[in-house]
Amino acid sequence: MIEIQNLKKSFGETTACDIPSLQINDGDLLGLVGNNGAGKTTLFRLMLDLLQADNGRVLIDGIDPSLSEDWKQSTAAHIDESFLIDYLTPEEYFAFLAKLSGMPQAEVDERLKQFEHFAGGEVLGQKKLIRNLSAGNKQKVGIIATLIRQPRLVILDEPFNFLDPSSQNILKRLLTEYNQQTGATILLSSHNLQHTIDISTRVVLLEKGHVVNDIVNNGDEARRLLVSYFEEKA
Repeated sequence: MIEIQNLKKSFGETTACDIPSLQINDGDLLGLVGNNGAGKTTLFRLMLDLLQADNGRVLIDGIDPSLSEDWKQSTAAHIDESFLIDYLTPEEYFAFLAKLSGMPQAEVDERLKQFEHFAGGEVLGQKKLIRNLSAGNKQKVGIIATLIRQPRLVILDEPFNFLDPSSQNILKRLLTEYNQQTGATILLSSHNLQHTIDISTRVVLLEKGHVVNDIVNNGDEARRLLVSYFEEKA
């Protein structure tokens, strides 16, 4: 469970995050949506202790990430390509991450098989350094690296960016199946409203750092509310 309590972050006069209270339950597949400047990435960076809050805190299974690193054992994230070690090949990068977590290489090789369709023959076995891959393939490396350790909490910022339509659909299926099969909590932000609604069990709408709506995604209600909201903002 993730608990957000009186969390605030500003950059000068701009409020990037102001959330008095938000609870994310175990097993949620939560889509975070909002226009540019809504605070989606800021919220993720606060959760991952990549930014220091002005006030308040985030608790992951009762652990404050700013005070302890115990939460890292069960959490994996990909925010952008700065998370990658770009002078390695994808296989070298996955092996490095596995070594950090004590995963045998044979297990890494076995787990990579489930991502072969998503990788599309352009990521694995190519002997290319990550820095020489296309933006879409770098995105795939980051997503695979996030999921391969089978974390209980997955955080992905704009995971559909740079991916072609086929890869986007494969990713939707990967995330849905991972959530259903493992019971993991998945948080993702996206500008792609359709994809977010398709896979999320819950959608949180942000505007200028504030939670505007928190919608359980049953039936057509989430789609109707969000389409109406963004049409009004157009």
